[in-house]
This record gives sequence, structure tokens and C-alpha cells, in this order.
Amino acid sequence: MLVGAGCLRATDEVIEVAELLGAGVAKALLGKAAVPDGLPFVTGSIGLLGTKPSWDLMMNCDTLLMVGSNFPYPEFLPQEGAARGIQIDVDGKVLSIRYPMELSLVGYSAETLRALIPLLDRKADRSWRDTIEANVREWWQVIDARALDPAEPINPQRVFWELSPRLPENCIVASDSGSAANWYARNLKFRRGMMGSLSGSLATMGPGVPYAIAAKFAFPDRVAIALVGDGAMQMNGINGLITIAKYWKEWSDPRLIVLVLNNRDLNMVTWEQRVMSGFPKFEGSQVLPDFPYAEYAESLDLKGIRLDNPRDIGPAWDEALAEKRPVVIDAITDPEVPPLPPHISLEQGMGYLKTLFKGDPHSKRMITQSYKQMMDAWMPSHRQRKHLAHERDLDIQQKPDCVDKVKDPEHHHV
Repeated sequence: MLVGAGCLRATDEVIEVAELLGAGVAKALLGKAAVPDGLPFVTGSIGLLGTKPSWDLMMNCDTLLMVGSNFPYPEFLPQEGAARGIQIDVDGKVLSIRYPMELSLVGYSAETLRALIPLLDRKADRSWRDTIEANVREWWQVIDARALDPAEPINPQRVFWELSPRLPENCIVASDSGSAANWYARNLKFRRGMMGSLSGSLATMGPGVPYAIAAKFAFPDRVAIALVGDGAMQMNGINGLITIAKYWKEWSDPRLIVLVLNNRDLNMVTWEQRVMSGFPKFEGSQVLPDFPYAEYAESLDLKGIRLDNPRDIGPAWDEALAEKRPVVIDAITDPEVPPLPPHISLEQGMGYLKTLFKGDPHSKRMITQSYKQMMDAWMPSHRQRKHLAHERDLDIQQKPDCVDKVKDPEHHHV
């Protein structure tokens, strides 16, 4: 199954149909909140910013049920003729334009699925579902391992990874376009009741902070979180903070958190140039001026947190979520952590090599970070254990007195 924004009010129906069919469920980006990510058969996002389980789901399925989505990238759908197709959408004009469907149904997602459910027999053979669930389990291990990879100074994936289990109930998350959208799509596990959105197929820079402000006016009692890059923040996010400073005392829950991925790079374009065009990073157009986002927030009587140590990421989120006013987290992140696609094509691989041959100014760090992520995909559980052991070693080095007390039988209660 592939579900989109049209299924945001059809969660129960999608789950029931998936259970009957023994299907996996992939989600278009605008439908991220349609089905909880904690379900073992939910493969997550699809597309260039998607997951490997979603890629495997589409490449190996024998039938595609597409509901409430006009997903615009057919290269991430099954090969034409490889799978049978059924599509449900309220707009008849979008039926069969992405994939040749045998059956097209015009109607609202929830109502149409409810009408369809009595006609479905529960699939007895669950081997396909078992394969999907195994792929999903392994993928989350890959996500864990990649988030824990060291970077200079902070791995952006870890900022999102640490946020994910801390997401408040019924929160509203807005992502900007750019590399922030990658980590939003892959690293955040949405639970039932949460909402989330971004620019969608237009990939417009700048909506992250305005979306979060709109969310607070529509739902002043819910926590809103904006996830933006420094390019978008410099376009209009800084101005948005002035609006937040003017109105936040009117909200019943004043918490609005703006995370800025401060890497001084128009990062998504940099990686697109490298991988899709084979061009090294052109610093004349890609490097951004530095700006003190946290200090600027403080000047507006908001809370500012500057984050440049990976050990402080979790505590920073805890502090921000405990505040009684809006917060800006200025996270100094590494621009050389690659937003790897779920499947690397020959053209993308050749583009990457051409970039290295032409002399990218940051080729050494590019190679190092890319190698780490590839190793995480090949042996995720081993890499995850290795990273966690390293984290424990750092804890011991930083807190020797506490460790001594734990080892002391007279302090066994510690």
C-alpha cells in the first residue's frame, strides 16, 4: 500500500486493510501522519527522501494499492507491468497518471476503504508480511547506527533521532525543504494523533517557521516544532521569530520550538550538485554567512540554546520542551553527512565519483561520512553496538567518580 495526505483521516481503515491483505504500508511525505510509524509493517516514507524498506516494498510487490496520494515520482513505484494496480482518490483526474491501474475508484479514502473491507478475504500466507516486518526492523537499526555516527561537530541525524522519542503527544511538526526534510522523513517516528507537514512536491524553501506559527494559531494548546535549515532560516525564519515574539503570550501552551540546522551550507543543493550533476561544491553560491540564531532569539525575549556537542542534544530537547516560552535551538551540524537515497542508482554513483575526481573542497570528509553510512547499512546491529559502547566509554571518562561509586559495594544503591 502507498498512502498519502488523503488518508490522514483514514488511519483505522488503512490499518485494517493492511492487516487483511498482509500488506506493507509506505507513506508519501504529506501523508507521514496518516499511519503511526511504530507499526511493524509501516515502511515509512517513499521517494528520494524515503526508506529502503519502502523501496523494497515497491520493487518486489505483486499488487499496488494506492490510496489518497498523487505521489509524483513513478521511478519509485513498481516497474510498469510488474504489479497490478488499484487506486483510490477523491480527484478522478489523478487516477492512473502515475501508474497504470486496473481499477480506479473515486471517493474519500476512509469511506471507500470501509466499503471495500467486506469484499476482502484475509490473506492466509503471511510470508510477504514477515519479510516486510524483518526489513523494517533492520531499517530502524540502520537509523540508530547512522544517528550515532560521529561528525564534526554534530551529526544532524542525531538531532532528529534524539527528538523522536521526546515528541509530545499530539504535537505538530513542520519541516522545511532541504536536508532537514530527509531527517524529518526518516528519523522521526510519528505516533497516532500527531500532525506534520512540509512543502511537498514543490520543495519550496522557507515554509517551516510560518507553518509552525500557523499551527499555533490554529491549535494554541498543542506543541509546535519547526525543523529548518539555516538557508531557510535566513530567508524568512528570522523574521518569523519577530511574529512569534509578538503573539506567543496569547497561546494557551506557549511552546513553539524552532530547530536550526546551522551548517553554513545550502546543503541539499550542494549534495544534489555533487550526486546528480557530478559538480563539486561551489562555495561561492553554497556557503552561508554565520548568524547567532540563539542570541537573536534571546534578544526577542525568547529562549535560545546553542548546541555544538552531541552529548548535549538530548538535554537540549528536554530543556526546550520544559520551557514556558518559545525556544530556538541553534544546532551546529556537519554539512558533510550525506542524505543517502534508499537506492543508489548508477548515475548517482557516477556523479559522486566525478565530484571527487574534479576536486570537491571537502572530499575527505565526504568520503569518511559516506563510508560510515554505507557500513551502517551493511552491518547495522554491529555498528549500533559499537557506537553505544563508545558512548558508554565517554560517560565513564566524563563521570569517573560516579562509576567508582557504582563499583563500590557500599554504594550499590547508586
